[in-house]
Amino acid sequence: MRQFPTAAISKALGGSSSRALPIGAGSANYHSNSQIWWWWQVRDSARTRTTYRRGLGCCLIRPRQRASVDARGIHNHGFDKSEIGNTIYALATAPGRAAIAVVRVSGPGCLNIYSSLCPSRPPPIPRKATLRTIYRPNSPKLEILDPGALILYFPAPNSHTGEDVLELHLHGGPAIIRAVLTSISALSTPQHPIRPAGPGEFTRRAFGNNRLTLPQIEALGDTLSAETEQQRKLSVQAATSGLGDKYELWRRMLLAARGELEAIIDFSEDQQFETSPAEMCGNVVSLVQGLKPLLKLHVDNAMRGELLRSGISLALVGAPNAGKSSLLNRVVGREAAIVSGEAGTTRDVVDLSVDIGGYMVRLADTAGLRKAKLAGEIEKEGMRRAKKRVQDSHVVIAVLSIEETTDNTDGEETPYLSIPNEVLEILREAQTLNKHILIAVNKTDLLHHSLPPSQTLPQHLLGQIKTLIPTLPQTHIHGITCTHSSPDDGIQPLLSSLTKIFAKMTSADNDTSLADGDYDAIGATDRQRRLLEDCIAYLDAFLVRIAGGEDGEADVVVAAEELRFAAGCLAQITGKGEGSGDVEEVLGVVFEKFCVGK
Repeated sequence: MRQFPTAAISKALGGSSSRALPIGAGSANYHSNSQIWWWWQVRDSARTRTTYRRGLGCCLIRPRQRASVDARGIHNHGFDKSEIGNTIYALATAPGRAAIAVVRVSGPGCLNIYSSLCPSRPPPIPRKATLRTIYRPNSPKLEILDPGALILYFPAPNSHTGEDVLELHLHGGPAIIRAVLTSISALSTPQHPIRPAGPGEFTRRAFGNNRLTLPQIEALGDTLSAETEQQRKLSVQAATSGLGDKYELWRRMLLAARGELEAIIDFSEDQQFETSPAEMCGNVVSLVQGLKPLLKLHVDNAMRGELLRSGISLALVGAPNAGKSSLLNRVVGREAAIVSGEAGTTRDVVDLSVDIGGYMVRLADTAGLRKAKLAGEIEKEGMRRAKKRVQDSHVVIAVLSIEETTDNTDGEETPYLSIPNEVLEILREAQTLNKHILIAVNKTDLLHHSLPPSQTLPQHLLGQIKTLIPTLPQTHIHGITCTHSSPDDGIQPLLSSLTKIFAKMTSADNDTSLADGDYDAIGATDRQRRLLEDCIAYLDAFLVRIAGGEDGEADVVVAAEELRFAAGCLAQITGKGEGSGDVEEVLGVVFEKFCVGK
């Protein structure tokens, strides 16, 4: 096993093995170092594969497999050869009655299908809409299926799928659609099969022909499932950010770094390098230390983006009859929760998904919090679930209420703010968990104060809340009334504050200290984030291996394996290169949200 003293590696780094160099400077060495490329050339020309003993057994390095190409220059990328020659078709628009319906066809049989549907007509001009009458194929009396359809033809390889693509823009009557689809299916032969497309199969072929990257396909899936404005923006950003190219660049950098280590392992005893082995190891360490902060930044931003996809969790808490259910109904715009003057009406958590300012929010109305001795067993369970929901939520709105008490001297009703200890306790717990907190003081219509337009609560009530929760910003305290809708009911200012909090939670973090810092990583999916976390773990393991154990010897062989695993994680993100795994299995997961015809 090839080992080197860690002191020599530390010296090569300038005295400290923990000093990180700029990522740009570190990566440039791997493109210009002639020793590395000499090693790759020798290995590719002299051997088809290399085996050597690892600390964990025998490991095999395989030469890069090249994708086969057919006569028209279309890549098959390992797809089942029996499926490559098939022509597929599907309705690309929503089923049912509509003004227009689009039938999409992809594969080598496009022109044959066109000739059968439009007999005696010249071939369509590529990328130019052509008006044609659609006939039933092989009908003796030339039965018309659609008297006026627009035909679009995109020849390979410059099409969405990389194959010949034919689009039929038909009148959207269900009978016309059914007749055309049946006619296309009838043209299938054993020599030239034509079959219905599966979910996402057009996009799958686009990936197989290098028309789309795997991250772009995932962004396309987000586009199809986007329900709110922020989800739409996120999907567009992910589709246009070039994240796949960035991850592929990092993968190649790690492969080049691994190449340096394996050059040392295989050839350092036989060849004279321009750079010492210890210095080469130091260069690799510098590269890894420069890459790790970028990966961590992408992980952090991906978690923010996931809030936009899956929704921000918000919990309404407060005492019984404080107005939580009334506020929920006002926010969603309908009677979603039962409102009653009886305390303890809400016994369980009521979950709803609502669009607030373009953000998907999972809103939860919880059971009222009061002293346990006053509640029954069912209500106690509801309070336990309410506390659990606060722990799991991103944002907490505490609904307090203004109550009235009778003055014994003159019999007048005097309003006061009720803040139960149980509510105060759960708010302080939420603060320790770094939750975003807002206070909504309900029943402000009971107050008899004239307030400035920008103020929804009198100053003494604001001071009362600030005394109990000193760290809560005053902008997070709002007065509302849920009994009737009016311009001064305080609901819109509360929702505006929520929107600002959501924007802060989901905005990408851009570390200006990193040369490659950007906002694109917010478009990374949960699958990509988990693979980036695995990549960071392998890089940490590499630094431990290269630093050596108690004997001060760096285990270069096993360290190179850690780099291989780290590069494999990035390969699984892009679907390219060694370590990408079963791409078909990954695509199967991605295409679960795709519809037929996409």
